[in-house]
Amino acid sequence: MGYLLGVVGVAIVVFVSTNVDDIFVLLGFFADRKFRTKQIVIGQYLGIAVLYGFSVAASLLVLVIPATYIGLLGFAPIYFGSRRLWELWKGIDSEGNPEDHSKASAGHGNIVAVTLVTIANGGDNISVYTPLFATRSASEILAIGCIFAILTAIWLGAAHSLVNHRKLGTPIRRYGHRVVPFVLIAIGILILYEAETVRLFWS
Repeated sequence: MGYLLGVVGVAIVVFVSTNVDDIFVLLGFFADRKFRTKQIVIGQYLGIAVLYGFSVAASLLVLVIPATYIGLLGFAPIYFGSRRLWELWKGIDSEGNPEDHSKASAGHGNIVAVTLVTIANGGDNISVYTPLFATRSASEILAIGCIFAILTAIWLGAAHSLVNHRKLGTPIRRYGHRVVPFVLIAIGILILYEAETVRLFWS
């Protein structure tokens, strides 16, 4: 029992410490009426699954990718943030155009956007997950994956609840979709900076 609790404890600490900033990104997505709840949930789970799966593969193959190259993922949130900023500047807002909102909701573009932003924002998680998985048994890795899935649901639920909160929800919904482009661009720049990816272009 103590052994199992130890694995659970490690999984919780690792997930929370590496995904705490995801809450703010999710708040932005839920506040943006261009994104449906289903799209955000699917995209978030796909992103976490990719990070988890890649880390497992890396731990088995002793695969090491320099952080400089992982930092290239930072261009994804910069792209989506810039595109959304352009749409807001041009007055293209799904909130005022139900037809555009319907079309956006019917496609897979939003799911891809959430997935790529999740992967980019968690790209550095791979460097934490890989050595963790390399020292664990297959059953422990599977258990950690299940806990990650549960915690992802909690993350999504917390962000969704905040956006729909009686008092806090109104300002988040009113201004969140206008703030999220700047948040995405800032996250992308931070990823590029922390990974020192700029060296690839000016080395």
